[in-house]
Amino acid sequence: MNNSQYEFGMVGLGVMGRNLLLNMADHGISVIGLDLDPEKAAALEAEAGAGKPVRGTTSAEDFVKSIRRPRALMLLVPAGKPVDAAINSLLPLLEPGDIIVDGGNSYFPDTDRRVVGLADKGIHFFGMGISGGEKGARFGPSMMPGGNREAYERLRPIFEAVAAKVNGEPCVTYLGNGSAGNYVKMVHNGIEYGVMQLIAETYDLLKRGFGFSDEELQSVFQGWNQTELQSFLIEITGEILQKTDEVTGKRLVSMISDRARSKGTGKWTSQNAMDLQVPVPSIDMAVLMRDMSKYKEERVEAAKLLPNHTFETGINTGKQEIVSQMQNAFYFAMVSTYAQGMAQLRVASEAYNYGLQLQEVAKIWRGGCIIRAVCLEDFRQAYEKNSELPNLLLDPKVGKDLLDRQQDTRTILKLAIDKGIPMPAFMASLSYFDAYRSETLPTNLIQAQRDYFGAHTYERVDQEGIFHTQWS
Repeated sequence: MNNSQYEFGMVGLGVMGRNLLLNMADHGISVIGLDLDPEKAAALEAEAGAGKPVRGTTSAEDFVKSIRRPRALMLLVPAGKPVDAAINSLLPLLEPGDIIVDGGNSYFPDTDRRVVGLADKGIHFFGMGISGGEKGARFGPSMMPGGNREAYERLRPIFEAVAAKVNGEPCVTYLGNGSAGNYVKMVHNGIEYGVMQLIAETYDLLKRGFGFSDEELQSVFQGWNQTELQSFLIEITGEILQKTDEVTGKRLVSMISDRARSKGTGKWTSQNAMDLQVPVPSIDMAVLMRDMSKYKEERVEAAKLLPNHTFETGINTGKQEIVSQMQNAFYFAMVSTYAQGMAQLRVASEAYNYGLQLQEVAKIWRGGCIIRAVCLEDFRQAYEKNSELPNLLLDPKVGKDLLDRQQDTRTILKLAIDKGIPMPAFMASLSYFDAYRSETLPTNLIQAQRDYFGAHTYERVDQEGIFHTQWS
């Protein structure tokens, strides 16, 4: 192709960048990729095949000149300093009106800084979360862009073409100002942390607590994926539990270390929720349990010194009944976790002037992304009926779904407590539900204590104003 005819450019031709470009090419969009590694640049064209409007280059000048104006290009490089380095290397070649999209998991304050700094030079900067992994990038991810609304029109046809589709609707939409896209992706990942922890706790209770075999566990999760629990994470759990280790012949999952790793987005969600004073206890516990997993040597020693003795539960249930109760408990805790994340998005939208529409967020999460699940359609409908809904628990249908399942949730947790199986994310999910629906909380006593030792004052239930008491 001649210069200046490519619709879109990609900086960084690793797995995600290459797959996203190939996805675009499959939809007839002409694309050019830039990578300093000549092998990656050549591999892009080879993988696309003859006749596809795809080119790879190692020259930044060639790359920028080959994209039609106003230029639209994406960075898929590691978050942090590499993003700034890539921007600085391209900036002398760009012109006012050009658009840079950061497709990585950048921390949202960094995105805000870049939006402001580049706006002074006439460049539009977008932070866009992309979810779905390698396969999603290649065949249809969920994408969460935020930035200048008018500039988004240059990107919209491209993103809508390559995004995952649910009922013919693309799983991408303009989300809001500034760092809205990166913020929504951050909370997406926080919810992801929470749901993954809930699945792990379910696996642990059934396996250690009730002696389910690997085959039985695999059957449970595969069966659940045909119910209201249908979701990407439940689906892949069934597949993971089926995989056999080629070395030992055992189920591969049992040969994997229990030291968990993370890239920080879950922690960012928890930290920022505390800044905004939004409770997200299920997500907090998921982050903390990944931290706990790192203390392997101490846990091994503690297991010797503090042996687990199962207490009599007084509840006699067969495996089939346990699976049924566990299914209800998981649904309860999962919805509670989503509700916490969506509540955080609502408060953040007001605090940071994003202008988020939560119906649209739920809509684009229905397909392509890691936390896609059939329940998201219920959430979309809840926000469609009431765009000002402060919490999903206040939607009549969602609330009733949890009320109908709370007894099984409590039963499961009683069993876990007596068996000594930790289920902190489940407990946090139930406690969130109980606290949110409590007309009164015991924080009146905390206010009295604060006033006692620090003269921090308090409010009264029967009078307006601020009060202080000499307690002793």
